[in-house]
Formats: sequence, structure tokens, C-alpha cells
Amino acid sequence: MRRISTLRDNHGGHRWGKVAAVVAVALALPGCASYVNGYRPAALPELPPKQAETLAPNQREHQRILATYGGAYQDARLEALITDVVDRLVAASERPDLKYKVTLLNSPAVNAFALPNGQLYVTRGLLALSSDNAELASVLSHEMAHVIARHAAIREDQVRQAALISRVATDVFNDQQMSALTLAKSKLALAGFSRSQELEADGIGVGIASRAGYDPYGAVRFLTAMGRNVAMRPTSTSGIDPRALDFLSSHPSTPDRVKNAQANARQYSAPGTGNRDKAAYLAAIDGLPYGEDPSEGFVRGRRFLHPKLGFTFTAPEGFSLDNTAQAVLGVKDGGGQALRLDVVRVPAEQSLGEYLASGWIENVDPASIADLTVNGFPASTAVANGDEWQFRLYAIRFGSEVYRFIFATKSKLADDDRMFRESLETFRRLSLSEMSGAKPLRLKIVTVAPSDTAERLAGRMAITDRPLERFLVINGLESGEALKPGDKVKIVVE
Repeated sequence: MRRISTLRDNHGGHRWGKVAAVVAVALALPGCASYVNGYRPAALPELPPKQAETLAPNQREHQRILATYGGAYQDARLEALITDVVDRLVAASERPDLKYKVTLLNSPAVNAFALPNGQLYVTRGLLALSSDNAELASVLSHEMAHVIARHAAIREDQVRQAALISRVATDVFNDQQMSALTLAKSKLALAGFSRSQELEADGIGVGIASRAGYDPYGAVRFLTAMGRNVAMRPTSTSGIDPRALDFLSSHPSTPDRVKNAQANARQYSAPGTGNRDKAAYLAAIDGLPYGEDPSEGFVRGRRFLHPKLGFTFTAPEGFSLDNTAQAVLGVKDGGGQALRLDVVRVPAEQSLGEYLASGWIENVDPASIADLTVNGFPASTAVANGDEWQFRLYAIRFGSEVYRFIFATKSKLADDDRMFRESLETFRRLSLSEMSGAKPLRLKIVTVAPSDTAERLAGRMAITDRPLERFLVINGLESGEALKPGDKVKIVVE
């Protein structure tokens, strides 16, 4: 969570018009596009108007991507490794004359995408999940394929066309249903086109990687790891599995892509051939930060800590937390409850009770507004009611900022209010020793000893949420698979 949320209240711009809109925001799992679901980022923030006016389109997109994904991550070893892989892939591609520039993004999201001008982006989260140079090459060659086939440029044209259709439909049709139907059909056609793009890019990418000397099955391994990684994410409180593709999804499902990647790889060689460069890859990612950037806070089980801003809180029992650039989001296992924490500026002369009633969220019960104190900090609370959800709202003034807690429940609010209040009471200032002692997680490459098992190595992980499963996923291992003494593996440590 960054210092100031990009979601602004009525003092800063956007107004949250309906409680239903807050459900979508407060309960949503992270919305950025992943490599398994796409190569283009979603919901990039707008740049300040003056800055946007002075930048060329590609520069504007680049700056928006940096703003969304935590900026660039600088690491000379990784940059050298990625540059070497890209150079080999370019030489083996159908367009060796094209120039590419890769930016490593400081984000734990597993993502990679391309701009039409050959600008490629890879997150450090993707590097942490990959296990060798062949897997990295499969991602980079896939993105290069989008550029070679002009998919990114065509995609932008299609998006502009869909926007035009939307505008025309809104202007011409008075019948809202007809307008919505026209727009839905245009989006569906766009989605179908993108699915074929993705499969085409998979095929082109496997060919490029294979001709460059890399194991063509790297794509199979990485897509499999990606699917397993996504499967560990909690389901949303709306009952929709975040792994499921909606009907407008622009990309084929992971099993389809794995099957397609296997078929493509078989055209070039049998499994076990080709270069993987695993030792060089693991040496390059040794020490790579794992998870959130500590400058934006990080999650430890149900606890969120922000050493830079100096506060912490603990979510209710059974909640899983996810720290995004805009907010800390939480969902309870099994659904039905959720939370959101973000930060806004509220004028010092405005009381917190007045702020809760100011209209940034509708259907607030005025009679429910009450002032309170949370560990010495002034606060105010209120209740808002929706059709399916009920919300307990809190605003806490901490220094010059105001932190907003939105607790949501589908059951009777009275049943869960005590649990929400207990979680709120854990919001407090970090001590100096806690701030200095809060260290980020990092990957550590270790050598498997003769007595080591997956369970034993997972026990050394500084992760409380399914450490064994995460150890297996980040190392591309199956449950029950025996480890080979002398092999190198990743573990996550503080």
C-alpha cells in the first residue's frame, strides 16, 4: 500500500457513488493482468495532465506501467542475465532487426507484457517463480512474438474501435438494453481475437526459444507453475474463483495453453533436450526480494506491517491478506466477509464523523456514526447498508493521514461486529525496534543435503501460509517428488 491511495474521495476527485461499487472495490482480489491471463496490464493509473501532455504515447504508457508496478527494480546481475537471454532470442527470431528493451519491475505480481515499440516488461515476481533460463526465455520469446506479429499494435486498434462502438451505441440508441448488447458483442469479438493471438504467440515463442538453443519445454514448466501459483490464491467472497475466466476474458485457460505448449515443443525436440542454464539462473536470483516491496508494507500471515509509515494491524481469524499499490485487501476463507484498508487525506478541520457522512460512500446510517479512540488515535465509525452486503466503516487519524477500514459481511453485521472491532483494535504504532527489525523476505539458493526432504526445507521457509506447497511450486516440484542431493533449490528467508 502506497502512502496515498490512488482512490480519491470527494475532496480529491472520484466519488464512490454506490455501496455496490464499494463491494467491487473492497472485495476484489488484485486486478493486474498476469502472464497466465494476459500480457497487458489492467487499470493503469492516469498520469497528471501536465506530465501526460509532454510525453509521447509510448512514454506515457511506460510511466503508467512503472507507477502501477512499483517502478523499476535495479539489479546488475539480473539485468545482465536477461540481456543475454534477449540477445540470443533476437538472433534466433524471425525479425533479428527489431530492437527490444526489457524493464524489470519491482512488483511481486507474476507478470510480463509488451508494448508495440518493443518495450518488454518482466516483474521480479515472475523471476522468483521461474526456475531456469529456458522458462525465462519462454516468457520473453512469447512477448517478442506479440511484437513480431504486431499483436500489441492490433490490440490497441481493437481497443480504440471498441471504445468508438461504445460511444456510438450510447449516442445513437435510446434503448439501454440495445446499447449494452452492441457493446457486449464488440467486446466479445475483441476477446475472441485476443485468444487466437495468445495461442499464436505461444507457438511463435516456443519456436524462437528452441532455435536459440533453449529447452522448448520451458514454456510447459512455467505455465504449469503459473497455474499452480494462481490456484493457491484464495477465492473471492463473491463465490467466484479468481482462477476462472469470465466470458469476456481475452486469453485461453492455463490447461489449454499448457497443452498447446506441449504440442509446439514436440515439434522441435523430445523432453530433456535443450539448454536450461539452471545453475546460472539460480545464482542470478539468489537474494532476490520475495513478495511485497517493504517500502510499501508487507504481509506476515494475518498481520500487515508498514515500517516506513510506522503502523501495523492484524486481520480477523481466517482472513488472507493481499497488499496492493492501492490498498490492503482481505478475504475470509470460504467467502462472506472481506476488508479493505487504504489511506486518504482529510482536512484537519473536518471531523472524522463528518468525513464518514460526506458522501464518498452512500447509504451511511447517520444514527450509526460515533467517535471513538483506537490505541490513542482519534477515530470514528459508521454503518452502511447494501442489498447483499453490510459495511462497518472506520476512519482513524494517524499523523497527517486518515486510514479507512471497510469491513464487509454478507451475514448480519451484529454477528461479525465484535470480530471487526477486535481487528481494528490491533491497529497501532510500530516501535522503533519493530520498524528496524521488520525485514523483507528474500530468495535463498541452498544445496540439497542427503538428509533433506521437501518438508524439511519447507520448514526453513519464513512463510506461514502453506510453506510446503509454496516450496514445491517455486521449485517446480510435484508432491512426493524426491529431492536429489547436490541440487540447488529456492527457499524463502528473512
